Amino acid sequence: MELRAYWNIVRRRWWLPLGLALAVAALTLVMQRPWQPRPPVYAASMRFNVGVRPERIPGVYTYDRYYTLLTSEYLVDDLGEIVRSGAFAAAVSGRLAEQGVSVSPGAIGASTQPGKLHRILTVNVTWPDAEVLPAVAEAVAATLTEGSAEFFGQFSAEEADIRLIDAPTIHAVGRPAREQLDLPLRVLLALAAGIGLAFLLDYLDVSVREPRDLEELGLPVLGEVPRG
Repeated sequence: MELRAYWNIVRRRWWLPLGLALAVAALTLVMQRPWQPRPPVYAASMRFNVGVRPERIPGVYTYDRYYTLLTSEYLVDDLGEIVRSGAFAAAVSGRLAEQGVSVSPGAIGASTQPGKLHRILTVNVTWPDAEVLPAVAEAVAATLTEGSAEFFGQFSAEEADIRLIDAPTIHAVGRPAREQLDLPLRVLLALAAGIGLAFLLDYLDVSVREPRDLEELGLPVLGEVPRG
């Protein structure tokens, strides 16, 4: 089928993809309501260097430097899961309570997200209050650097070495890229679905619109009446 034939199919039922795209756009705008102001959200990012102090045995070479680096990478993986745990959130909440700041462990757990790169642990904390966020970020950092040995039975406080290398930096968080692309992506998908429906309806349509339709049925064309 030629490109002109495809274009004729879309032009004949142009209302279908256009109407579907407009309906999806209107529904998305009603759901997201971008015209309404949203409460500000703030984030604090910090990075930690994670390691294990090597065992020192005088006069014996134990390959401990290699195993120390290997253990450190496993330790970063475990720390990421610990940061997501309820026990860690409760420990941070307890530190905040000692400072007179009341924050539930559930709020801390929902707002704290870890990440990693080699032996570097990254922790991001999002919070709606810029005044409370520094205290929350400092409590998270203190729990990791001072109380991390409590979460590892195989390490003592002297063996686990977790250091804060980038202090928490607080900044405002804008609209995420996923939310900004949500509307155009939905409209494009609706257009594609509308075009697909137009081709489906044309395939099911048994109307005769061109001489070629009769020729495909094996019927001779005796004449053609021009339009208008």
